[in-house]
Amino acid sequence: MNKSQVNYSLYLVTDGGDKNIDTFCETVDQAIGGGVTLVQLREKTATSRDFYELALRVKAITDRHNVPLIINDRLDIALAVDADGLHIGQEDLPVAVARRLLGPDKILGATAATVKDAVAAQAAGADYLGSGAVYPTSTKPGKTLLPLTTLSQIKQAVHIPVVAIGGISADNVAPVRQSGVDGVAVVSAIMDSPDPATAARVIKNLWKGKL
Repeated sequence: MNKSQVNYSLYLVTDGGDKNIDTFCETVDQAIGGGVTLVQLREKTATSRDFYELALRVKAITDRHNVPLIINDRLDIALAVDADGLHIGQEDLPVAVARRLLGPDKILGATAATVKDAVAAQAAGADYLGSGAVYPTSTKPGKTLLPLTTLSQIKQAVHIPVVAIGGISADNVAPVRQSGVDGVAVVSAIMDSPDPATAARVIKNLWKGKL
C-alpha cells in the first residue's frame, strides 16, 4: 500500500466490549461499508493468541475492502499478520525503535498531545499522529482533554496527517473538522451503534460538510 495515498478521514478504532467475534467482525465490515477509511484493531485485554486470530479475521475484511489495518500497541501482532501498520502510545516502544523494526514501508502512527511531542514523533519516523482526547470518552475516562486550539497548533507544526480522537460523534464532529486536522478517530459512536454503516455514513458526511 502506498502510504501517501492513505485516507485518514474516518478512522475506526475498535472496542470489542462484550461482542462475540462474529458480531465484532460484522460491525467492522458494516462500518467500512458506511465509509470508514482505516481500521485500528485495539485489544487491551486479549491474549496474544486471541489477538492474533482476531487480527487475521479483521485483516481479511480490511483487505477485501482495500482499507488499511493498523494494530494498536502490539508490534509483534502487526508483524505476525502482516498488517499495514502500527499505532503506538506514549508508554509503548519509542517511535524510532518501532520504525526500525517495522521497516520503511509500513504505516506508523504515534500519539501526541503537545506540539513538542508531535514534532518529536514526526522527526522519529511517524507517518501520522493521533491527538486527543478532544472530548470526554468512556474509552479513557478521566483523560485530560486536548483543547481544539492545541489540536490546530499540532496540525500546523507538522507536515504529516493528524487525526483527532476522543469522544467524537455525529453531535460534535463539526468543530473538530474546523480545527484543520486530516481526520477523526471514532470508537463507540460506531462500534456501539445498532447500525454501524449508517453511523459511519453520517459522521463521514458531516466530516465532508454535506449535512
